[in-house]
Amino acid sequence: MLTMLKNESKNRLERVVDAPSKLMEFLIAAQPDKSRNKVKSQLAHRQVLVNKVITTQFDTQLNPGDVVTVSSGKGPEAFKHPMIRIVYEDDYIIVADKRNGLLTVGTDKERTRTAFYLMSEHVKRSDPTNRIFIIHRLDRETSGLLVFAKSEEIQSRMQRNWKETVLSRKYVAVAEGELPSTEGVISQPLSQNKNYKVYVDPEGEDAVTGYKVLTSRNGFSLVELTLETGRKNQIRAHLEHIGNPISGDKKYGAETNPAGRVCLHARVLDFLHPITGEEMRFSTAIPVLFEKVVEGKPIEPYKKSYKKNGKHPNRPPRR
Repeated sequence: MLTMLKNESKNRLERVVDAPSKLMEFLIAAQPDKSRNKVKSQLAHRQVLVNKVITTQFDTQLNPGDVVTVSSGKGPEAFKHPMIRIVYEDDYIIVADKRNGLLTVGTDKERTRTAFYLMSEHVKRSDPTNRIFIIHRLDRETSGLLVFAKSEEIQSRMQRNWKETVLSRKYVAVAEGELPSTEGVISQPLSQNKNYKVYVDPEGEDAVTGYKVLTSRNGFSLVELTLETGRKNQIRAHLEHIGNPISGDKKYGAETNPAGRVCLHARVLDFLHPITGEEMRFSTAIPVLFEKVVEGKPIEPYKKSYKKNGKHPNRPPRR
């Protein structure tokens, strides 16, 4: 049985999945008047969304509760860049998945190779007066999900009500060694020293990080981490404090770097939409490199190449 949503219109079909199936099978059942070739065309023209995310893969796995939307017109042209991808966009916000090595915002030395600049250029393609506003940040070394506002009003609304707006923020990391238990909470106040390193300090600001070990072997642990507070470098400092620094994070005590990067990824972002109040939940896969590190599988080293001026080319970091 297919469930029709109340906000369906003649220009848009929406259905709730009630049993596991592949996307193609579901679309054909939901649209008995459409041929298989027509359904393929809908996918190719970016007209199909699964849980508000444009989906073009016909064999995408659907699970009960997923919402499938089919619009009548072609979807927006895909934004393509090796360092960042857009996973959701509407008139008010953009949710993007950035790669490690990309700044969220510019510095005195780097202004254009940032998530903020790339998203700004994206919205200006449709209207030169469009702007993007930062709501929160990820460290340069951290990959994962970010949300941007398309107006100052939305930025202010989400930042002002951040604790109430954000329902869940989860990260995944490769930590060195085995954690004290398979599941626990690190509740230690944090401060920042003059070298901009964050450390546990009894006089610092409250900081709480929940953790759950997904697997542990070969001297590493794949860990899911939940932020109860959002202090700068909170996860990195907390894991260093308990003796399990993040692999590749030399600044915070790591002694290993098999993946050639800091193994920290913002995997889940769950928040209330600033206009509709609807729950918006986004998730990404665990980076393949993280799994290879824990499983002890070989990782191909970088093939370094340099420009004539000695600077490293703008190649995408590994995930």
